[in-house]
Amino acid sequence: MFAIATFALACSNTNNKPIIKFSRDSSSIIIKNFDETSLLQVRNSYLANPDSNSLVSVLVQPGELDSLQDEILVPGKIKISGDSLVFNPDQPFRKDNTYVVESFINVQFATAGKLITGKVKYNLQPQRQILKR
Repeated sequence: MFAIATFALACSNTNNKPIIKFSRDSSSIIIKNFDETSLLQVRNSYLANPDSNSLVSVLVQPGELDSLQDEILVPGKIKISGDSLVFNPDQPFRKDNTYVVESFINVQFATAGKLITGKVKYNLQPQRQILKR
């Protein structure tokens, strides 16, 4: 039992999930509150391919009256600013639109609670945050 508890605590992450929000002027999306390991991985990935948009996906959620009911990818660029990741869209975010931000950064495969209760999933789910402009 002690070995299981030690393993569970070793797999857990005491830090909170990343914070995803609009900048003060709503011109970009800021993602912060990474643990040190995730921030290092993000920086390495960014340095390897700064034009890659695989770190974060931003989608426009369709409105109730839209004929197309698919989320549409928002093109843009990502940059690292201090301990934050900043997504700048190619076109400004539109007022009254809802955006879905998806990221695998800091996503945990198994937390202590999930290991103990047997609720471990076999595939990683991205962190999803809905932002209303």
